[in-house]
Amino acid sequence: MTTTVRTRVAIIGAGPAGLMLSHLLAQSGIESVVIDQRTRDEIESTIRAGILEQGTVELLDTIGPASRARTVGHRHDGIELRFEGEGHRIDFADSVGRAVWLYPQHEVLKDLIAARLAAGQDLRFGVTADGVDDGDRPRVLARDADGVPVEIEADFVVGSDGSRSVARAAVAGARNGSFREYPFAWFGILCEAPPSSEELIYSNSPDGFALVSQRSATVQRMYFQCDPDTDTAAFSEEQLWDELQKRVPGTTLRQGPIFQRDVLRFRSFVANELRRGRVALVGDAAHTVPPTGAKGMNLAIADVRLLAAALRAFLLEGDERLLDAYPDTASRRIWKAQHFSWWMTSMLHVAPDATAFDRRRQLGELRSVVESEHGRAYLAEAYCGWPLDA
Repeated sequence: MTTTVRTRVAIIGAGPAGLMLSHLLAQSGIESVVIDQRTRDEIESTIRAGILEQGTVELLDTIGPASRARTVGHRHDGIELRFEGEGHRIDFADSVGRAVWLYPQHEVLKDLIAARLAAGQDLRFGVTADGVDDGDRPRVLARDADGVPVEIEADFVVGSDGSRSVARAAVAGARNGSFREYPFAWFGILCEAPPSSEELIYSNSPDGFALVSQRSATVQRMYFQCDPDTDTAAFSEEQLWDELQKRVPGTTLRQGPIFQRDVLRFRSFVANELRRGRVALVGDAAHTVPPTGAKGMNLAIADVRLLAAALRAFLLEGDERLLDAYPDTASRRIWKAQHFSWWMTSMLHVAPDATAFDRRRQLGELRSVVESEHGRAYLAEAYCGWPLDA
């Protein structure tokens, strides 16, 4: 037997985008059902990085005491660009009067899940979406954890189900989107050690890029540029520390036992269509960016802010204008973020086929940024996040 559920908005994916959208809709009295094929434990325990723009933190404030971004997260008022053995601080507060918060994505998800469940949200874990039937009353075709068919009938369906989105087929179809894959990746480690720096260090070196980040007073996260096909087991701990250290000359890394290692591939993607009829895409279902610009989760939240306003106007007032405008309005920010992410990536990483000219030009670009008030301000503005559209 098929279980049929009826709601105003069906949301596929309980990531930051889907959960925040359900929260914003609930504030306007619009009910929703959120499904995700993962268990709650899988969602909350999958460790992912998180640099939150100021606008994202301000929106998280609206979920109330459940948000720990300000109390547990760490406010950062700048980053360091390091090249030729020297560090150059980009002062966010001085340049644009804004900041970012270091707060991992899985912690954001814990906060959102707790807040939504406390508010009575219909949030269903272990439910796998198989497809979306578009129409005046669209349906999500799914299966629960026991394989029992589930149909969710809604006035509107939102795909926030990540880069392997099921909803995307109902929106973008075979046309898919614009895609770029990069010839390098990040080798990431988690280690037990005190912080090597109070703020993030983005380091360009002849040996390749490195990022010195933090997690807590005792756990640190660091990355270095590698080949996408690198085997995580190919390095000893001593080799990993040697590789990281030589890429941040002038900074002495504080070392400790490495307890996690992974390789993060770089891709850029934007779906050709963000909305079709009564189905729309947000977050990674709509776009993917390299991690260098720290835009992934923040861009998803910006999508949601726009779509929530559009759905309020459509479902409560019958006004479809904001919904019609959603793809173009969202795309403006998406492509700005794509450019910033590409720019940071190309400025800081060493391409496999780079020539001596390419290397000197790259250093000239870095100096053009750090030695210019306007260059520093552009980086700070983009990194901290452009204002969220209402």
